[in-house]
Amino acid sequence: MKHVNPSFEAVRPTIGSSFTSLKFLTNENIKSHVWHYHPEIELIFVCKGSGKRQIGSSITYFSEGDLVLIGSNLPHCGLTNESTHNEYEMVIQFKPDFLGEPIWNIPEMQRISALLEKSKAGIVFGEEVKKTIGKEITEMHDACSLDKLCRFLKILDELSVTQDYRILNAGKYYLQTQIEDNERINLIFNYVKDHFKEAITLEEMADLANMKVPSFCRYFKKITNKTFTQFVNEYRITHALKLLAEQPLSITEVCFESGFNNFSYFNRTFKEYIQKSPSQYRKEFNYFME
Repeated sequence: MKHVNPSFEAVRPTIGSSFTSLKFLTNENIKSHVWHYHPEIELIFVCKGSGKRQIGSSITYFSEGDLVLIGSNLPHCGLTNESTHNEYEMVIQFKPDFLGEPIWNIPEMQRISALLEKSKAGIVFGEEVKKTIGKEITEMHDACSLDKLCRFLKILDELSVTQDYRILNAGKYYLQTQIEDNERINLIFNYVKDHFKEAITLEEMADLANMKVPSFCRYFKKITNKTFTQFVNEYRITHALKLLAEQPLSITEVCFESGFNNFSYFNRTFKEYIQKSPSQYRKEFNYFME
């Protein structure tokens, strides 16, 4: 069986600019589901819409849009696809040294520098920040030359002082490891992404990683701060959240469509991760969205 590592995405700055600013209209960004990475830091604002996202080893479901900051070379996929019904998606991509290395040493840039350091683990911002910054990102996209750069730096500065955010990957995550570790863990992530609806055994994953099962379990926990079972369950539960919110399926159908082959285990695992039953989640989600 052929396995595919995350693809490298070549990013070119917008003509006449030191960084890239892109706007994708409704469901236009069809490549967003591809597992990929790039040296550029990426700020993504999704206007409305919903979907699954995987950033590093963090797998989550978002609704009513998203605002995330993804660090350099942090593999990711998800965000929106053809069924998420987003109004539009703004993507800003910039290299860590897009203003030159020396500028990060001046006092005025220390807050932004700290923000970019935190982005290595992935950052998702809260509702109030999303509303304010989303509007500013859209306005920035239509600005020109120096005004565009000034607006962008203002956005980064505002993000650097907010407390309304969450780090997506705890600890150092695997980007601090060797290149061969990076390739190996991405191979595992890619396999789970493509096969989470099927039964996945530790034996086949250890074989994929060219390890014995005990060694694989220790390795995966060290790299991701999660057991492999936790990781797969998170992927399946996140898919279940998407189905519960977006599809008129019964709870039983959601269970099996998400890769669980035991309804009791699905209910128990769902409640463990979400702190409520699948039926409660659907009821509360629908009430919130009305």
